[in-house]
Amino acid sequence: MKKTILSTVAAATILAISAQAHFQMVYTPNTALVKGKTIEFKHVFTHPFADEHTMDMAGVEEFYSITEKKGKKDLKDTLNPITWYGKHNNGKAFTSKYKARSMGDHMMVMVPTPYYEANEDIYIQQITKTVINVAGVPNGWDADLGLKAEIVPLTKPYAIWEHGSFTGVVKSKGTVVPFAEIEVEYINNTPNMDRNSMGENRYKAPQDSFVTMGIKANKDGEFTFAIPKAGFWGFCALGAGSDKEYKGKELSQDAVIWVEAKKMK
Repeated sequence: MKKTILSTVAAATILAISAQAHFQMVYTPNTALVKGKTIEFKHVFTHPFADEHTMDMAGVEEFYSITEKKGKKDLKDTLNPITWYGKHNNGKAFTSKYKARSMGDHMMVMVPTPYYEANEDIYIQQITKTVINVAGVPNGWDADLGLKAEIVPLTKPYAIWEHGSFTGVVKSKGTVVPFAEIEVEYINNTPNMDRNSMGENRYKAPQDSFVTMGIKANKDGEFTFAIPKAGFWGFCALGAGSDKEYKGKELSQDAVIWVEAKKMK
């Protein structure tokens, strides 16, 4: 009887962890800069709403910026390994610094090494975008970068008021992905940039479906999400990428984009 109870608890724990969405974070505290400066990023693979489990990043295949002035710039050598301290465990992550000097949009792209999810016996690779803007000049935020998995924004991802909305298009190598399944999560805390850790959760979900919200794109790959709170929101299009296998196992190649909503004061 005791073994049965323990097995049930273990199964429930695995289901609880797998029910929360994995999100690759490319986080910096402010995406809309008044003027150019050097900013810091934290690259963490975690569950941003509940902070129940931090995954070890297996590595980074690519990390680069794209700007109108300089085009594509390799930033992989700016990455430094760190330990990220989650609520329940620690995980391998990275930190980096970036000189966001030129006016306009700075598109940051992270392609992590696929992560092996043992509970599902699959690999996960989340190709992630975060857009930084300097001085309010728009010059590239809506570009289709032709990534294997990509959410192309139709709304400036750094210029959204609280209670506004975000619209995007799911694509793979420039081709629309119809009826894509999209997971949405809120960074339910303020990451501590000095301590490499998450803060305390601000809001409590009334039920698990509010931790990771699910929406679907339409036949043209488009979706819109109304944003109820200021802060950072992650959108993840599951399995949208062109690659379906890695090391002989199933690969979920996802597209992730982060958007920031500001509070009106």
